[in-house]
Amino acid sequence: MKSVSKPDRFQALDACHLEIHNHLVKLDEVLKLLEAGADEEQYRQQVGAIEAYFSSTSRQHHAEEEKNVFPALLRSDNAELVHAVRTLQQDHGWIEQNWIELAPMLRAVAEGEDWVDPAELQHAVSVFLALCRDHITREETLIYPAAKAELKG
Repeated sequence: MKSVSKPDRFQALDACHLEIHNHLVKLDEVLKLLEAGADEEQYRQQVGAIEAYFSSTSRQHHAEEEKNVFPALLRSDNAELVHAVRTLQQDHGWIEQNWIELAPMLRAVAEGEDWVDPAELQHAVSVFLALCRDHITREETLIYPAAKAELKG
């Protein structure tokens, strides 16, 4: 496996945050269209692509952070920073738990199945969007700058 330099690692993580943000926007847009009565068949492929992204790339992103970003920060003498990292680890758990509930509903929509309760889907998407957006904001404003400074040394 090719070794990735520290600056390249953060460029990749930053790029992934942008991709995640774009997929969150698409998910929100598609859900609003479906709620407004848009033809579900027209959006199945897009819903399937969103589900596939969050089931693979997004999960891999969290694993990368857990392995390569958080450990050095957890060894910090800065109690506030350690607490923030622990909060982000907890966020990963909440995001994963929510995703386990949401992913089957999105797959069902993508495959044209009719068992999905629209209100339940809307609620699960709303929670997922809020969790992910808040999480990314915390990472980009506190953790990534601290991690970049810590890993420079």
